[in-house]
Amino acid sequence: MNTKIYKEVLYLANELMASANNQNQAEFDAFYQELKQLCDDNENTDKDHPVQWEALGDFTDDLVLAIAIYDKALTKAAAINSKDYLSSIGMSAARLKVELGDHATAIEYLEQAKIHSNKIIDKELKAEINNLLTELKES
Repeated sequence: MNTKIYKEVLYLANELMASANNQNQAEFDAFYQELKQLCDDNENTDKDHPVQWEALGDFTDDLVLAIAIYDKALTKAAAINSKDYLSSIGMSAARLKVELGDHATAIEYLEQAKIHSNKIIDKELKAEINNLLTELKES
């Protein structure tokens, strides 16, 4: 991954969090637009990476749009066979599906995330995926 892109995404994510915490919508919107532009500019180039799309999805208020962005991020993660991103993005998409009341699709995302998480070292993420999957299957 391009270090410059990663640092820019990290900077924008931190600014978006600060704007949200300060309830400064105008500032949030400006940083969101900057992140979206970064994603659009890098799409289908050698700088395209799932981290930027995952971050964009994380800060998208429209849940349906956020899921579409996560789906794009999953495609980018699959293209580079990144089990870490496939796991974390799948978990994020599943959480939004739960919020929307679509448990069946949430389970589908989680089952895929669980498969990918077998190859990652993040035990906390693995546990979150398993716990939510178990909870949804039992309800």
